[in-house]
Amino acid sequence: MTATGEDHVTARGGPWWWARRRSAVFDVSLAVVSALECGLEGIPFARDAGIPVAAGVVFGLLAGSVLVVRRRWPIAVVLVSIAISPAEMGFLMGIVGLYTLAAAELPRRIIASLAGMSLVGTLIVTFVKTRQDMSRGNLDIGDWFVPFAAITMSLGFTAPPVLLGLYVGARRRLMESLRERADDLERELQLLAERAEERAEWARNEERTRIAREMHDVVAHRVSLMVVHAAALQAVARKDPEKAVRNAALVGDMGRQALTELREMLGVLRSGGGERREPAASVPLAAVGVAAAAAAAASRAADDEGPCLAELEELVGQSAAAGMVVALSVEGDVRSYAPLVEQTAYRVVQEALTNVHKHAAGAKTYVRLAHRVSEIAMQVENEPPEEAASSARLPSGGNGLVGMKERVSALGGVFVSGPTDAGGFRVSAVIPAS
Repeated sequence: MTATGEDHVTARGGPWWWARRRSAVFDVSLAVVSALECGLEGIPFARDAGIPVAAGVVFGLLAGSVLVVRRRWPIAVVLVSIAISPAEMGFLMGIVGLYTLAAAELPRRIIASLAGMSLVGTLIVTFVKTRQDMSRGNLDIGDWFVPFAAITMSLGFTAPPVLLGLYVGARRRLMESLRERADDLERELQLLAERAEERAEWARNEERTRIAREMHDVVAHRVSLMVVHAAALQAVARKDPEKAVRNAALVGDMGRQALTELREMLGVLRSGGGERREPAASVPLAAVGVAAAAAAAASRAADDEGPCLAELEELVGQSAAAGMVVALSVEGDVRSYAPLVEQTAYRVVQEALTNVHKHAAGAKTYVRLAHRVSEIAMQVENEPPEEAASSARLPSGGNGLVGMKERVSALGGVFVSGPTDAGGFRVSAVIPAS
């Protein structure tokens, strides 16, 4: 990243108050020329004033060298030029001093006051000098020439440097303002890029969490039922061949259903990743919004294709076929909800039944569903498992309850789970209907 303001600051390398070495060389050169000018003009001044010529030359050299501090103290340079104007010296210093004064960041009233003083001083000196020349006979022109020459000379030596200095100063301030705005804009763009990257990372994490939750709900339930049926098949294979055949068929059906749901989920994931992606550093910010919209659309499509409450009876029947004693009760008027609401309610019941298979095999379970005015409530409660009940020894990752709570909370609902006083376990959730 290139910061113009930083480059401007690092460019300072001149001595004392100069920003650059070439500025120092330029001012010193002007001061030398001004000192030589004033030194030469000090010769006639010394003769007219009746002082030694050397004194007039030294005075001119000292006065002219003040121009070297024009950038640091422009007011002092203008005051010195006004002070030595009666001696008819310091014309270069006056012009450069007025230009520097007008270009400096000083109040306008100070610039106007000093420029007016210089104008009046030049006007008076020119008026007196022209009248003296006419009285000596050096000029044979009408009396109108004296004020004309005084006004013309004073305006010619004052107005151009002041106007040029005001223009250059305004342009310089404008460039500095544009440079600062460019720096601010660059910092804002960098901040926006960082925030966009953070949002993209957050979106990726959320999507990974959602995919993991879907995979857990789909795979855990189906595989848990397959393990339960496989255990029952092993137990009755020799005693009851017909029941073993039915259990084997159920295991096959469960496996095919699990594969079908996995293929649908993977198809949704592959549909958004078919195009070749460029490196992250070359992706424009606009592509982040496009990718986010595509991901949201894919997510909505996946949600619309998910299970619904109409399949809840079949879900309970699958657990009953696996040997669970389960009862389903529905209260209120049955109606349809948003696809995401029905899918969440279905997944809560599915995961709760899976947990019963894992941790309370053989326990009697009650599934309750209540359709209310503005919400839908569900509860899965199991009694304590019998000590003699066989366990399929299903592993548990500890993510089921967390996933259910995340689903319900994302829709603005309430999720509660915990053991009952009788020694069983209860899972309850309430989800807004809209």
